Amino acid sequence: MAESLVIVESPAKAKTIGKYLGKKFVVKASMGHVRDLPKSQMGVDPKDNFAPKYITIRGKGNVLKDLKDAAKKVKNIYLAADPDREGEAIAWHLANSLNIDPNSKCRVVFNEITKDAIKEAFKHPRPIDMDLVDAQQARRILDRLVGYNISPILWKKVKKGLSAGRVQSVAVKMIIDRENEIKQFVPEEYWSITANLIKDKVGFEAKYYGEKGKKKDLPNEESVKEVLAKIKNKPFVIQSVQKKERKRNPSLPFITSSLQQEAARKLNFRAAKTMMIAQQLYEGVDLGKQGTVGLITYMRTDSTRISDTAKKEAKDYIVGKFGESFATKGQAQAKSNSKAQDAHEGIRPTSAVLTPDELKTYLSRDQLRLYRLIWERFIASQMAPAILDTMTVDFDVNGATFRSTGSKVKFPGFMKVYIEGNDDGKKEEDKILPNMDEGETVKAKEIDPKQHFTQPPPRYTEARLVRTLEELGIGRPSTYAPTLETIQKRGYVALDEKRFVPTELGEIVIELMVEFFPEILDVTFTVDMESNLDHIEEGNENWVRVLDQFYQDFEKRVTYAAEEMKEVELEDEVSDEVCEKCGKPLVYKLGRFGKFLACSGFPDCRNTKPIMKEIGVECPKCKKGQIVERKSKKRRLFYGCNQYPECDFVSWDKPITRTCPKCSQMLVEKKSKKDTKIQCVACDYEENKA
Repeated sequence: MAESLVIVESPAKAKTIGKYLGKKFVVKASMGHVRDLPKSQMGVDPKDNFAPKYITIRGKGNVLKDLKDAAKKVKNIYLAADPDREGEAIAWHLANSLNIDPNSKCRVVFNEITKDAIKEAFKHPRPIDMDLVDAQQARRILDRLVGYNISPILWKKVKKGLSAGRVQSVAVKMIIDRENEIKQFVPEEYWSITANLIKDKVGFEAKYYGEKGKKKDLPNEESVKEVLAKIKNKPFVIQSVQKKERKRNPSLPFITSSLQQEAARKLNFRAAKTMMIAQQLYEGVDLGKQGTVGLITYMRTDSTRISDTAKKEAKDYIVGKFGESFATKGQAQAKSNSKAQDAHEGIRPTSAVLTPDELKTYLSRDQLRLYRLIWERFIASQMAPAILDTMTVDFDVNGATFRSTGSKVKFPGFMKVYIEGNDDGKKEEDKILPNMDEGETVKAKEIDPKQHFTQPPPRYTEARLVRTLEELGIGRPSTYAPTLETIQKRGYVALDEKRFVPTELGEIVIELMVEFFPEILDVTFTVDMESNLDHIEEGNENWVRVLDQFYQDFEKRVTYAAEEMKEVELEDEVSDEVCEKCGKPLVYKLGRFGKFLACSGFPDCRNTKPIMKEIGVECPKCKKGQIVERKSKKRRLFYGCNQYPECDFVSWDKPITRTCPKCSQMLVEKKSKKDTKIQCVACDYEENKA
């Protein structure tokens, strides 16, 4: 018979932990929080030191009853929720519901779900950390005060169903500010001159650098013509050759934000999807004869610290696989930034020897892709730096200086396993230059002048927005994914080609927030509040005092906004199309995935239809319709005939106007990570896209 009850959040976690603890323990899941503030009311009394009114969450009554029944049959109860503020709060709520003394040694925490980590954690149970609980309570109550005071005003003055929050409002404002930057951006002209050179049958490029070794810009066509006239028919004489050896260090192990960014770049994962799959890998996956095994350490962390045991295991694997020269020589793994709390390790595999290839048959496609990313990043972080040979050559062409740079990998080091992605998706490649000596002359095949214009700052992708929020100190690892989901769900922003664009509704709400609640949108205020929450967690600040300091001025602003904010009428843009069901005009609406058409007769008529973008290609099947862009249920772009359902032509690849020169069938653009090719759907014809 079991002597102890262990309560975790999820059944998957319960299954994994139960396997390690044995028959003397019964492990059950609380399915997350069992108590929370009520949805129907504020649930907080500012006049009574912000006392919260907690109730059992609807639908959790049976779960709580089952836990109470199990608690009566055992001597000991251990609360093993996740090792963060939220997990500590779950443990505290469970203690209250099950009449457990929070000062007793009832709390067990672990950073990874492995046999050794679990066994060790149960040797050192501790009381519930009320500083962590107070920090979570303060955040929860603060967000409730903001949301439940501002939201009703927005419902009354703008539209029902709106919400406001500290982090989400700042994120929306950042997206709007970026859009305004783009609109106000004035492009500036500049030019470049590229010389295509050849030496020893090796072709390479040299770009105009300046005059007599000094940097000089080419602002207009006149300046380019001057240079071209000066260098016409003149030899490219090698003026200087610089060869250097450069070290490149590996990226540190993932933290929550960097994992979300890299998964977006390399796997095309949304932040919420990344965290969902990471949770599955953390809680445990069935590995056949090995049973259920937790594959990664805790995924909500802002620290890159790695345990000595994990470092040693990684080194043993690296030496065995690649050789001693590829192992790190002991570089220190530091925190990623000064704001990191360093409560947990960085995100890493629980065992370096559990390679992605060994787990192929046990993981889903997405689980395997994310695990591979985490495993490769960790292994690479423990490897030696890469060594690159670089070469910079300056050419003198009648006083004009042209410069050519090249590099090649001398020793790959960590690059043997992993190279960090970048936001523009470009891959680094070796630029190998031929051997050159000062005084030699090189032949120019072609001189290519080009006009350019400066580009506006890019719109935020999910990855770029997460990175910016992190850099500014807004929010914490656990808040990024839900924040991005909320601002789309509320209709404040939409995704256009995977980049955030603000909606009219978002702009109206933020404009009102700026006028009536400027401190909520002030980055400094938000960052300072996060610091205050950290101080509460560390036991250096009182949570009631922090809330009181905020609420004194905020309460006055709420009263003022309720009286002075004017009502806003939102008018739908009318399209040229009419509803095929009732004949009324269709209007443009904006959902979380962008614009769509809806009947103006809503709610009497609920007809909706997607906005179809024609690509200028006639349907090759029916010869009557036009090919349009469409999206699948999983939001994947494909192409189909606008005469559907009469014509069922579809293609994942984008058709083009030309037909195949060999067989006259349809040509499509076939995209890969490296390039885009033009291919025939019927024969082997293929060409590179110009």
